Amino acid sequence: MLAVLLALAAAAGYGGADFAAGLAARRASVVRVTVLAEVVSAALLLCVIPVVSSQAPSLASVLWGAAAGVSGAGGALALYLGFRHAEFSVASSVSAVGTAVFSVLAGLALGERPGALSLAGILLAVPAIVGVSAPARQASRDLEHAATGRHAAGVGLGLAAGAGFGLFFIGLDQAGSGTDLWPIAVSQLTALVTVTGIAVVTRDLGLPPPGTRRLGLLAGAAGAAGTALFFLATHHGLLAITAVITSLYPAGTILLARVLLGERLTPLRIAGLCFAGASVALIAGGGAG
Repeated sequence: MLAVLLALAAAAGYGGADFAAGLAARRASVVRVTVLAEVVSAALLLCVIPVVSSQAPSLASVLWGAAAGVSGAGGALALYLGFRHAEFSVASSVSAVGTAVFSVLAGLALGERPGALSLAGILLAVPAIVGVSAPARQASRDLEHAATGRHAAGVGLGLAAGAGFGLFFIGLDQAGSGTDLWPIAVSQLTALVTVTGIAVVTRDLGLPPPGTRRLGLLAGAAGAAGTALFFLATHHGLLAITAVITSLYPAGTILLARVLLGERLTPLRIAGLCFAGASVALIAGGGAG
């Protein structure tokens, strides 16, 4: 039960972080927003982790944490860029279903055996992606002025983000909890180095415009909380359970987008969201055999 509660709290943290960063990315450079968010996350975690963690990390833990950091950074960049091409409810939902499915399949390759319900959830993910990917006839007010309208690109980037987040979850799970919270610090520092390197190569290193900096700060703080909560959750329960429950993070993003931006939820998209929720619930309920 503790693992489920921690995973749900992690989902809330990630949902808020994605909305804040996605909104900022529609008004500024995706790379600059991501760098700012990663700086904040790293600073917060490095202030806390040395105080609560006394054991030095092993080499294997460091390597898994680093792999998680690279994957997480790639997933974040893909998702924030996807928000510029499609509505929040689309890119976020597609990424969540992709994360849940990818995590279960990877767990299977690592020796976990999903039950019949989990396999049913994976199959149900297909109509879920189709439903949430269906474009609305009229975009939201924010999307009309800020997004590019290339809907298919947003869906593809959402799927890419799902793969990145799935690898991120798996990496943190494999890093182990024997060295306290140090794997989180390693993953966050690696993510920061990754996005900073991309910013340098693309000559896009710098702060985003003043109007978006507060959103970047909020995204970094919420993301740090989500990562810490997920790491604790995955070591109190199975990856097949905690990863897919954490994949409920679009719920917060979609709710905020609906209330604050007026994003439309067409009947087909609502059906897709219902399928997505059922898919995640089945995967979580099935667990591992």
